[in-house]
Formats: sequence, structure tokens, C-alpha cells
Amino acid sequence: MTNQKLTIDLKRVKQPENFINKQKALTQKLYDSANTDRLKFWDDQAANLHWQKKWDQTLIWEKPYAKWFVNGKLNAAENCLDVHLEKHTNKTAIIWESETGNIETYTYLELSKKVNQLANALENKLSIAKGDRVTIYMPLVPEAVIAMLACSRIGAIHSVVFGGFSAPSLAERLNDSKSKCIITAIDANRRGKKVPLRSIVEDAINQSDVDEPQIITLNKSKLESNDYDFNELIQNESTEHKAKPMDSEDPLFILYTSGTTGKPKGIVHTTGGYLTHAKFSTKLVFNLEDSDTFWCTADVGWITGHTYLTYGPLLNEATIFMYEGTPDYPHNGRFWELIEKHKVSIFYTAPTAIRAFMKDGEAIPQKYDLSTLRLLGTVGEPINPEAWQWYYKNIGNEKCPVVDTWWQTETGGIILTSLPGYHTMKPGVAGAPLPGLELSILDEKGIPTTEERGLLSIISPWPSMCRGIWNDNKRFKDVYWSKFDTYFAGDGAVIDDDNDICVIGRVDDVLNVAGHRIGTMEVESALVDHKSVAEAAVIGVKDDIKGEAIAAFVILKSTYNESEDLITELKNHVSKTISPIAKPKVLIIAPDLPKTRSGKIMRRILRQIIEGDEIGDTTTLASPDIIDKIKAKV
Repeated sequence: MTNQKLTIDLKRVKQPENFINKQKALTQKLYDSANTDRLKFWDDQAANLHWQKKWDQTLIWEKPYAKWFVNGKLNAAENCLDVHLEKHTNKTAIIWESETGNIETYTYLELSKKVNQLANALENKLSIAKGDRVTIYMPLVPEAVIAMLACSRIGAIHSVVFGGFSAPSLAERLNDSKSKCIITAIDANRRGKKVPLRSIVEDAINQSDVDEPQIITLNKSKLESNDYDFNELIQNESTEHKAKPMDSEDPLFILYTSGTTGKPKGIVHTTGGYLTHAKFSTKLVFNLEDSDTFWCTADVGWITGHTYLTYGPLLNEATIFMYEGTPDYPHNGRFWELIEKHKVSIFYTAPTAIRAFMKDGEAIPQKYDLSTLRLLGTVGEPINPEAWQWYYKNIGNEKCPVVDTWWQTETGGIILTSLPGYHTMKPGVAGAPLPGLELSILDEKGIPTTEERGLLSIISPWPSMCRGIWNDNKRFKDVYWSKFDTYFAGDGAVIDDDNDICVIGRVDDVLNVAGHRIGTMEVESALVDHKSVAEAAVIGVKDDIKGEAIAAFVILKSTYNESEDLITELKNHVSKTISPIAKPKVLIIAPDLPKTRSGKIMRRILRQIIEGDEIGDTTTLASPDIIDKIKAKV
């Protein structure tokens, strides 16, 4: 990392008074409790779950493996459903709207019955048992949540694969998990087109070496051997099912990370610790109230969709909203239309989406009544200050706290944020660790530093930490525990005078320009800081003199037009904001960027375009045709 301290935008935004009044004392009590006795604090949080058998010991720590709530027994689905049924059978659990406008709702009782029916079918008709792996490859529909909960109810380990992955990617995950069953759908709606999920599953099985898995297909048009229609399979099953007692350390799910190179890593999360953090963090970070409608825009194929679309809200008896489609189809105001229509009160989305909204201007959200919103959140990557301010002003009307959350697939749940009603909000600065978590910024030698940007590390075990990589313990140790004697997150960060942490981004997203190390996020933030820019992506390109130079791709706001003068102005803006060393060698104004359907920018593809390499797999892109449009600009 560079020796130069990163300048943090210390502009402070005060929390809305109603949140301060509600949250200040409660949150301070949690911090005091955690600081006094951290393990007792986590005992207290775990006690908020329903346990079939209480644990004997809070933690056994044999680095890098933790066991939390040792010998305790519980069940995830029972905690998400059964415990709520005595008093709130008719409370709405899920509101779902399809891309085409169809709406379905499930009360907690209705959701419980469906889950129980599928659990019975998995056990009785497909002979799925505790420890068996079940792959879920579905659109963002209620049946995906039902499948997750049915697996957890019988002790099967679910592996949710995002419905945008190609057959080879799915085959890789099937090979690694050795799934006995695949739950899928005949197709998925995507921007007015059909994605043939069932056909992709068939291709993936043919490319894999797994024994013929049993397949359950939603809306199957015809039955084949080893193939069941989802609704026909469950329709005659009992709506009663006794949840299996699971050990606290029994695996709950495998979730594969999809790096740009190398074999996907099957991150393993276990039952007791994961559920403890999911319930605790959802309630605290989002200030959940009984009347809330909570919309987390993530797909269930990502960790955010696991923790803050499914398990966390349902553990807290919340009403969740699910939407099948994308933010800009069939029109650019679709998200705001849905918030108005369904009276969403908590909205949790990605900075990439926010910057896309910025590009379209303030007039679009102003058409809709967003007054039901009371809290906003961001997740997925660091948010630049301008996007934060736009979100706070134009979506939250300067009345909603913004929780800028940092966490990872591996952490299981939120680690850093500014808690509503407690921390002063700082645009672009994630914030402080949640109670019970201990982090440090380390230099290259592993020594804590407060004066320079460094490496973000979690220095004490926490309940929702991943328990390893499926079938690859050596890789788990090498990737996360070999650099330091603590968990290294892979992100760079800097801590300010208030002990708030600004996450800079992945340390492998660092450019070496003439011997100077420059973070891609720093350059991207400088570009988006310019009044004309809605979004930016930066990559390193080969340079004969400097070794590596900077190439920037920029999306303009709708009120600005491309010109050579503007390109020069943007390059100079970076030079003035950071350093002449950071001035982009190449700056391309593009109509859009190659993004996955979850909103992640595929910088690998931008690099391949610039260097003239063959473009790899593009099946996960939201708009594959953008590649040719960018090529035409290079």
C-alpha cells in the first residue's frame, strides 16, 4: 500500500431526530455490553433465537476454525416461521411482484405450509436427508425462498446459484457440491425476454460428472425421468412437518463466490452462529419495526439475498418485498413506482444502481411518492460521497438515515456501518464495527496503523464467520489466514479521528503507475465527483514507459454531452483531485458499463476490450450488447 495517508471527506450529516431519540440509548447499551464481556454479549444475542437445546459453551477457537454455541440445537426454518405462528399467523411475510406486474402475497402461515409441504416431498419422494446438498437455480420468486427454508428444515445444505450463471458455471458448482437434487424453473423473466433456466440445467448436468440428480422444476411443461413439477410435487403433501434439530455447527448452506479467475470458492456457513448474527444485525442496522416493509433488491443467489432478503428479515418477523425484474425495465422509474405502490419503508440496494439512477436525473424519482421510506441502505461496494448525497437527498428527502454497509460473503453479515440514530453519518465512510466485532487497520507487517491507509482485518472470531471452503480447507487457510494471524478481508481501508473506517476497495484493485500505487476506487471517486459524471470504472493497462497506465470508462449524466473538451476536463479533474500521476491515459465516455445482473461492474471485460483479448463468458451480464457499443468507442 502507498505511504501517503488518504484524505477522507469528513463532511458530517446528522441523524434524523426521531432516530436519535429511539436508538441512542439502546445502541450505547449494546456497545457497553459487548465491551464489558464480548462472549456474554453474543450469548445474549443467541438467546433471542429459539433453541431446541441450549449450548454448553459459547466459543471454541482453534484458529482459523471457530465453533460457536457448542452442542446447541436449533433449526433455521423453525426460527423463521414456526416461532411467529402462535401470535401472527396472518401477518404478511412476502409480497412479490413479477416483472410483468403479477403480484403474490404469503402470510407467515401460508409460507409455513408451503415450506412444510416441500420439506415433506424432499424427504418422502426424493429421499433427501440431512447433509445432502440441494442446488437452487431459480429466478427471484417466492419459491426460491421456500426452497431455501425447506432445505434448512430437513437439514439439507442448500447451494443457491444465481440464475444468471451459464451452464459451465453451474456445472462447476454441481461438481464441487455433488448435489443430489436441483430445484429450478422452466425459465426466468429478464427485461422482457425469457431465460431458459431448465435448458441451462440440462446442459450443466451434461457438462458435469455428478450422478443423475433429481430435478424439481417450477412450471414444468412436461415431465421427464427424474423430473418433478414443483407444484404437483407438493400439492398432496402434509402442511405439517417437524423441524429437524440441527447442531449449531451443522452447515446451513454453501455459497460460491465467483471470482474472475480460478475455481469458485464454496463458502460454508453454519446454523447457530450465522442465524445469531443475521437476526441481530438485521434488527439493529435497519431499525426494524413491526409495520415495516423491507425491500432488499439483491438476488437470493448472493449473500445479501441470503442474509437480508431471506433469513434476517424472516427471523425478525418482517414483511419482505421481492421484485423479479431490473431497476430500469420497463421504464427507468420502476423501483420508485414499486416503492410507492407497496409502501416500502426500508430500501437496501447497491451503489452501482444508485449511480445509474443519478445518470437519469432527479426528475424521475420526483414523479413518485416516496414518503413511506424511513431508512435507506447501500451494499456491495464502497459508495462515493456524491452518490451518497444524491441518494440521501433525492430518495430519502434528507429524512432517512443511510446505512452504508461493509461486509462479505465470508463474514455472513454486516460488519461496518453507521448505525441509525447513533453514529454521525459521513458520506463515503462506511462507519464503525457493530457491537461485538473487533477490527483493525494493519500495515504490510501486520502492525495496527491509524496514520496511513492499510489492510482491513477482523481480529477476533465472530459468530457468522465462514467455517471454511467446501472440500478445500487448505485454500481457506491460504486465502484468508496466511497473510496475518487474523482474518484478512482483502480490502484496503483507512481509519479517521473518530475511529470510523473508510473502505477503499479491494487491495488487488490497485494500480502501479510508475512505481506509485493508486487505488482504482480513488480515481473512480474523483471522476464521479465531477458534476457531469454519473458512474465510472477504472482499470490498469500496459504502458511501455510507466509499466501500467490508467484507463477510465465514464457514463455521463443525462444533461451532459460528450466532447473532446469534456474528456480533457475530466482527465485534468483527476489530476487536480488526486495527483498528476493519477491522470487517466485513456478516457472513454460510454453509454453504459458491462455489469452483472446484480449490478457489479465487470472490469475484467473492460480490460479485455482495451487489450484486444477474447471476451470471456458474458452470460451473467445484464446487457451483453453493451460490449460491442464500448468496442466501437475504443
